[in-house]
Amino acid sequence: MRDPFPIAPPQALVSAVKPLADALSLYTLPLHAHEVLFAFAFYTFIGFVVSPRLSPVLAGRHYTKLPTRTKINWDVHVVSFVQSCIICCLSVYIILYDEERRSWRESGRYEERIWGYSGITGLCQSFALGYFLWDLWMCSWHVDIFGWGMLAHAVSATTVFSLGYRPFVYFYCPVFLLYELSSPFLNIHWFCDKLGLTGSVYQAVNGAFLTSTFFFCRICWGTYSSVRTFYDFYTAIAAGHSSQRPTGIIGEDKRLPGQNWNSGDVGLYYREHADQTTAFMGEEYLPLWLACSYLLANLTLNLLNIFWFSKMVQTIRKRFDPPWGTKGVGPEVAHWQPAERGEAEKKAAELHRAGKGSVKAARMRAEEVMNGDVEVEGEPEIQRGVYADGHKSIEVSGTTRRSGRSRRKA
Repeated sequence: MRDPFPIAPPQALVSAVKPLADALSLYTLPLHAHEVLFAFAFYTFIGFVVSPRLSPVLAGRHYTKLPTRTKINWDVHVVSFVQSCIICCLSVYIILYDEERRSWRESGRYEERIWGYSGITGLCQSFALGYFLWDLWMCSWHVDIFGWGMLAHAVSATTVFSLGYRPFVYFYCPVFLLYELSSPFLNIHWFCDKLGLTGSVYQAVNGAFLTSTFFFCRICWGTYSSVRTFYDFYTAIAAGHSSQRPTGIIGEDKRLPGQNWNSGDVGLYYREHADQTTAFMGEEYLPLWLACSYLLANLTLNLLNIFWFSKMVQTIRKRFDPPWGTKGVGPEVAHWQPAERGEAEKKAAELHRAGKGSVKAARMRAEEVMNGDVEVEGEPEIQRGVYADGHKSIEVSGTTRRSGRSRRKA
């Protein structure tokens, strides 16, 4: 399917980008550089203009009272939410309605799946790369907020999606971008925590969608797609596509009369999809370093997805009561509580650490006052109580040897 983006690649931009693209073997980048720049500018506009102005209207004081660091994080989550919705809709559309790409699914057509070119898939990859470039910029600028791990993830994602412009595995681009189906729910979960909706029914319903989409899209669908990808790599390597680099000229298909792509002509942008598919297949070469890099990246990502899924389930369960949740279970469980109750328990913890909040400490202080053990004759009367702030108390009444009838409160 041809690229539906309404703006054609400007000839000046194509001529400027092509020398660098040829040097890096990113031969389809000149056709989509304007889309990468548009996507980068669009996500920048969402993060720096739309979110700071729209969030106070939708979230009110929950947004305006956030510290600067959290506001930046909020705006980044807004961009992530918008990007994931756009890229998922586009990926689903390509998988369902691109007839040319659907024909590549047939057994034995691994050449098209590895080296075939599709205009609309190039658009999808460009919007993804535009976002990852924006994410790389934000993670580099605010590394103190997002950390070195997120910066490394941004570098890896940018590198992998840049290599797709060789062209390389265009067929699998929308497949792996469907990982993002869980991202809208992940962002909503984060927003719920900031809006005071932790443990609410809204977060519970969203959590169900989050865990299910993450499991089926990233773990099940992702693992299956990785196996299919590397089977195509194995088939290509076994057929000798990695042994010796051919001498053909990338982007020059003798079946396209009048096409002089190597001089920077954008005529290929308007060609029919059947001609576009083979336009960059003059050199069917799969270097081992590229196949191994994709293998390593996919294995790492799949293992991380399994780890993240387990941590995600644990985090969500901490926000809800048993039997499905673990709220209030265990010594280090973190969960939301009303502000007034949280303050009371905080003061109680301070008293306890100071040795002033336990029955044992009260008994020891009473014994110090009495200059010795407090001995009670007969059957003592014990009364227990619980204060409004959650503190427990105990009253012991009885007859002592030193002071007769005495009443002590601990």
